[in-house]
Amino acid sequence: MIFPQQYKSELLQAIESIDLEKVGRAIEILAQARDKGSRIFVCGNGGSASTASHFTTDLVKGASYGRPARFRILALTDSLPTITAYSNDVSYECVFAEQLKNFAEPGDVVIAISSSGNSPNVLRAVEYGNSIGCRTIALSGQKGGRLGPLAQLNIQIAHTHTGRIEDLHMVVLHMISYYFMEEERPHQKS
Repeated sequence: MIFPQQYKSELLQAIESIDLEKVGRAIEILAQARDKGSRIFVCGNGGSASTASHFTTDLVKGASYGRPARFRILALTDSLPTITAYSNDVSYECVFAEQLKNFAEPGDVVIAISSSGNSPNVLRAVEYGNSIGCRTIALSGQKGGRLGPLAQLNIQIAHTHTGRIEDLHMVVLHMISYYFMEEERPHQKS
């Protein structure tokens, strides 16, 4: 079969587009948020919504359990009743920004994940976060869409294939979460 080999080959090429300096800056931003007790909010649609939930779990449990400093992180994708209420009664474009209006404060962090970089509800969340003084991080794909330049830090996967972009967004978020889970691991007493 040629396709699995081709997919793997293109994925390995695409991984080279990960800007490790920007990943390091994201780690610094999240460490500062954790240490100050600031909140972190993550959002995305479809596969990116699943990625947002997965990353949140990695930090809530994996990087917080048994540690004195814990992450205060929420996936805005996880409240299905809230999302469907806003979608039905107002619009799908506002589902993340409206949640931020309830919980976000200056100094908090908004992480937006979008393969196209053009999802209106994700853009509204970053616009709102910027407007109140949150730090904003984008994980975008392709050419960054409108999201890339809107966020204060854009980690862009410069590829056109949605699957490979989503794969590498998860790789980036695992680089971040495993930094906190393994690099900052509490020292074990022998």
